[in-house]
Amino acid sequence: MMRKIHSLAACTLLLACTAAQAQTREWNFQVFLDDRPIGHHHFNLRSGSDGERELKSEARFDVKLLFINAYKYVHDASERWRGNCLARLNARTDDNGDRSEVNAEQQGERVTVNTVAAAPARDAVDGCLMTYAYWNPEMLKQKRLLNSQTGKVETVNISALGEDKINVRGAAVTAQRYRISGGKHSIELWYGTDNTWLALQSTLDSGRKLRYLLK
Repeated sequence: MMRKIHSLAACTLLLACTAAQAQTREWNFQVFLDDRPIGHHHFNLRSGSDGERELKSEARFDVKLLFINAYKYVHDASERWRGNCLARLNARTDDNGDRSEVNAEQQGERVTVNTVAAAPARDAVDGCLMTYAYWNPEMLKQKRLLNSQTGKVETVNISALGEDKINVRGAAVTAQRYRISGGKHSIELWYGTDNTWLALQSTLDSGRKLRYLLK
């Protein structure tokens, strides 16, 4: 009986330690086109005791016009990180019928990027590389970012726009606002006082605004 008790206690302690070592964070955004909800973008980040992190993201947009599907977007990505450097990426996108796949892997001091699309490409990038990892505030210090949809490494300029008030889950929140320029569209981001990612907004070619709001 005592052996069973000790065994159970050890097992419980092991499970508690494992749970403490592996931490999970989630960002669940509802996506709007102007004021119309069109879908969601979910992010799940799992951090291990070895310093590695794994991010899985899923985006689903569906724009209807007169009850007809006018635009559909599907994006799934799996990323593995060592510290703040991308170690591996596997991403698939269906942008209203235009399909692409991007696979990247750190190999020594370089990151190789393979893109399967209408115009396949292969590239190799020196040094530590980050994607548009909005969940990680270290991204705000970068001069280049890997676009996980196109496979292109884009030169970016990230500027701080100061303090702002935004609505998060029905409450007014003080946030720091930033703008990323250099990609196809500029992107604005909001972070809380604890550097938690709170919101995103981008103006499209049509002038309409794509917005992410936390559920």
